[in-house]
Amino acid sequence: MVQPLVIYPDERVNITCTDVRSFNETLDNVLEDMIDTMDKHSLESMAAIQIAYPYNIVLIKNGDSYDEYINPRILKNEDIFDSTETTLYYPDITVTVPRYAKIKLVYEDRKGNPLHIDIDDKKLASTLQRKIDYTFGGNFLDKVSKERREKILDALASNGLIPPPTDVCPTFSKKDYFVSFTDKLLIIMGLTLITPLFSPLPETLNTIYTTDKVLFPAIIILMISFFFYAQYEAKKYSQCSSCQIGNNIGVIVKRVVLAGVFAIASYLLVNPNGILHS
Repeated sequence: MVQPLVIYPDERVNITCTDVRSFNETLDNVLEDMIDTMDKHSLESMAAIQIAYPYNIVLIKNGDSYDEYINPRILKNEDIFDSTETTLYYPDITVTVPRYAKIKLVYEDRKGNPLHIDIDDKKLASTLQRKIDYTFGGNFLDKVSKERREKILDALASNGLIPPPTDVCPTFSKKDYFVSFTDKLLIIMGLTLITPLFSPLPETLNTIYTTDKVLFPAIIILMISFFFYAQYEAKKYSQCSSCQIGNNIGVIVKRVVLAGVFAIASYLLVNPNGILHS
């Protein structure tokens, strides 16, 4: 049966699809609906979520038949190239994104038999990667810059495709407050390290060192709070690249490491009992 296509700004593509566990009539019906829909719209490929079936399934047209990839996973990839792509979800949008020209894929057929394939074809490899992105709740706009993404969404809005309020990443994120305040505390910790150059009294050094001992755990607490708030935003604004966990961890690691370096330096240099004052 032909099913309606999920087109932006429909949010149903923004979920992680579940693996198929029961290889039964229900699966057969889903596959047949995908094939019927692809035939109706003359499509070359489709992920099940593109017709609102939240299953980890990808179909690729191969001549007069369809290759069925159930629960596909990429085990190995190599040879990055620039792939120019379109997708049904964003009508009339073309984007160039990095893809791998060679991939090793494991998957199952509709009977549940485990299979694997080495793909050394840019078009097929990039198509599979694009469709597998959908099974993880993503799409090719997750691979472009924030500025480029906003221009594309603005263009779609001008064509009458208006996203729900929570679908588009905001220009400013409240989690930036955590980062801004943390950076100010780091500046203070850094400045305290030069105080021994002015030969202050031991009592003054002790006060400054105590301040550093308070600032270090405060920075740790701020970064923990940042992480949990960022996770909240990542769920709320699924298309926002700045909300992705990899970016957030990078922000946290850099500041925690720097705070640790400052704390050690303070112990050695500012601490009245440190090596500089022994």
